[in-house]
Amino acid sequence: MTHGRRVVAIDVARGLAIAGVVLFHIVWDLEFTGIISGVARHPIWLTFGRSLAGTFMFLVGVSLVLAHRDSFHVRAFYRRLFIITAYAVVITLVTWLIFPESFIFFGILHAIAAATVLGVPFLRASVSACLGAAGFVLILPFVMDAPAFNTRWLAWIGFAERSPPSNDFVPIFPWVGVTLLGMASAKLFATRTNRSSLVYHTTQGWLTRIFVWMGNRSLLIYIIHQPILLGAIILLSWALSTQH
Repeated sequence: MTHGRRVVAIDVARGLAIAGVVLFHIVWDLEFTGIISGVARHPIWLTFGRSLAGTFMFLVGVSLVLAHRDSFHVRAFYRRLFIITAYAVVITLVTWLIFPESFIFFGILHAIAAATVLGVPFLRASVSACLGAAGFVLILPFVMDAPAFNTRWLAWIGFAERSPPSNDFVPIFPWVGVTLLGMASAKLFATRTNRSSLVYHTTQGWLTRIFVWMGNRSLLIYIIHQPILLGAIILLSWALSTQH
């Protein structure tokens, strides 16, 4: 994870997750343009989307621990944080222009940036401390909510009684708890695994190499795939409409 070393399993997991995001948005775009109906809002499909968000939040914790396993790499940390935060701001601005009623004010990139910062104090914490904090963050929003948190200015914390409409909403509570679970898992894994077994090896099958490639570029894929997909599917919907 540092100095050019990668962990194959993490890259593959991230690659699978971003492939799932692309698939999720294909279905969303098809329903948005009226080509299909009754799928994108189905509870099972929405649960699939939430599982993808959970996977990314979990991997944030795993990667954070492994990237700073020996020492805290300040420059790399702030560079990554700046890039993610900048893209999150772009997502907010673009979706506000296109979907003003349901723009993304705190989506997955915002949550990843927040989890990255909030995870730092737990880098040297014990597994028990990470698990305890994770349980607290995961459970608290299910036993506490208040109308005062219903506005976009406060809903991102996670205690809204009724969340504002948004095309992607990943509040700090409970989602940072998933990141803390990832940190605890990475700490357990790191103590039981030889360092050399974590390093990327080139002797991988073609399918693994594809997902590793996607995992390494998951942020770029996330940023560019939806404009491309939506544009193509809108053209497809126009073509289909002209045939009737």
